[in-house]
Amino acid sequence: MHPAYSVIFFTTSSGAGYGLLFWLSLLHAAGGAPDGRWSLLAILVMALVLITLGLLASTLHLGHPERAIGALSQWRSSWLSREGLAALATYVPAGLLALVWLFGIGTAWSVPLALLSAAGAVATVYCTGMIYASLPTIREWNMPMVPAIYLVLTAASGALILATLLALFGAASGWVALLTIATLMAAAALKWLYWARIDANPGKYTDEMAIGIPGASAIRQLDPPHTRPNYVMREMGYLVGRKHARRLRRIALASLCGLPLLLVLLALLWHAAAPFLLIVATLSAAVGLLIERWLFFAEASHVSMLYYGRKRA
Repeated sequence: MHPAYSVIFFTTSSGAGYGLLFWLSLLHAAGGAPDGRWSLLAILVMALVLITLGLLASTLHLGHPERAIGALSQWRSSWLSREGLAALATYVPAGLLALVWLFGIGTAWSVPLALLSAAGAVATVYCTGMIYASLPTIREWNMPMVPAIYLVLTAASGALILATLLALFGAASGWVALLTIATLMAAAALKWLYWARIDANPGKYTDEMAIGIPGASAIRQLDPPHTRPNYVMREMGYLVGRKHARRLRRIALASLCGLPLLLVLLALLWHAAAPFLLIVATLSAAVGLLIERWLFFAEASHVSMLYYGRKRA
């Protein structure tokens, strides 16, 4: 599949924002959030900014962005519609929570609002993952593991940003650092397993099935279906070489998990340098996330390519 940069930015930015919102909400509900409503408010605003920037970027991939609101009515059958509704619904408790911390009113409602915000974040990211996992035409996406990967990467990036912000505010938490380490390790393991599984699966659809002639493996395509590039070829026909894909996978894991893990461990041992170390870890993870998400699209093979010379999909 052709990697759309707007969607890559959307899933990484909003994913990190929802992860930050999730952990901040749980930390507040558990009574472990930093003292001072201004610190809480600043972290919440950061989460909402990341979410909003990602959602706005997602509209750039639409042919008719003005019709996006109409997609929300298809929630009975569309995971995209459910994602949009969940995203809008999450703004309600998160926005009210921001008002509570801004004006210091209705503090008794802060914990319920925080829990609703956390639930909304999980629901939205799950719907995002299911948009891809529900597509049987793309074997690399049509896996139960895909929404789990989205959730774990969201948790890891959100925990890392939270640890960084807490260190900058002078409220570093050992528990948040350990949580970051655990989620980064889980993300690395799950992504490695995902890559192993798609490499081991050559695809159940063949060109024989596409043309409807069993046993026609000797048939070769003489001419492409179209004389010039079209939408299907442009969007569905992107192909990244296996050699390049493997190299990018290693870079993604090293940037997303390897270096951040090392830096978070150093931050636990060297408190004075924790803010700087965690900032570098966050930037490294951001690069790794972008590469991982680019590969998620670039390595996807659509069954329509069976009509364009591909043997299996």
